[in-house]
Amino acid sequence: METTTLDEFYKHAAAIREVKPDSLLPEGISKEIGHFNVFDVGAVMKKMREKPFMPYNRRAYYKISLISGRNRAEYADKVIDIEKNALLFATPKVPYHWLPKDWDQRGHFCIFTSEFLTPGKSGVVLDELPIFKAGGYPVFQVEEEAAAEIEAIFLKMHKELWSDYAYKYDLLRNYVMELIHYGQKLQPATALYPTHNAAARVSSLFAELLERQFPVESPHQRLKLRTAKDYANRLSVHVNHLNKVLKESTGKTTTDLISSRIVQEAKVLLKQTDWSVSEIAYCLGFEEVAHFSNFFRKQTDFSPLAFRG
Repeated sequence: METTTLDEFYKHAAAIREVKPDSLLPEGISKEIGHFNVFDVGAVMKKMREKPFMPYNRRAYYKISLISGRNRAEYADKVIDIEKNALLFATPKVPYHWLPKDWDQRGHFCIFTSEFLTPGKSGVVLDELPIFKAGGYPVFQVEEEAAAEIEAIFLKMHKELWSDYAYKYDLLRNYVMELIHYGQKLQPATALYPTHNAAARVSSLFAELLERQFPVESPHQRLKLRTAKDYANRLSVHVNHLNKVLKESTGKTTTDLISSRIVQEAKVLLKQTDWSVSEIAYCLGFEEVAHFSNFFRKQTDFSPLAFRG
């Protein structure tokens, strides 16, 4: 099964609306930490007739939707028929598909990457939240009062995203977390305390070990664990086993996850401190500034100084 990337999502969305993909992107989002966007379901549906739907696939991003209308949601082994209002959560781990039963649809959805919630600063590790765990409860049918409360959050997202407020993305992160907690409160109590098998425990311990190294709070602080082998040794497992477990649970290799977290912290340090690029490179475990610059450019398409702006 393939994974739909953000680029593919925007190409598909642009084809439906008959516009260029760049026109759907918030201004300056490429220099933000992580990705976020929000859309109006009704506006999309007006253009959807005789257009292809996104395939039943994994997505390389998270998605939260409020949809009012008759629909069918397909999540892994679950098929859920929806007759009115539903709050839906989607994770890169689980393939899904949404099919409207008619064209009378309204609502909103937002998409975002794990980096957007900056776990080093907020303490949030998305895949550790019950709402995004595989086998969880991803779809909730809600009454009109609850739907109105949820819609109010989405409307604030729309308003804030296109504002010129300097700290709007901090507000948007709060709105995303508000939606997540709204969904988790709707879950059965048993879903909030899942059991862990051995593989899940290794994955969870790796995530905890990775996050313990962050945030970097001083130019004299340096990462102690930099490679997949470093983490495997600390967890007392073979590096191949660690890689297999993480690949199965996240779809990414150990090195991918480490690199993603390092570049995320690099973005935070470049935006929120006045440390030199050399100091940031040292903190993140790079022996040479050039190595850090090449790494950062490969991950983001920007040089560190261009990203800092």
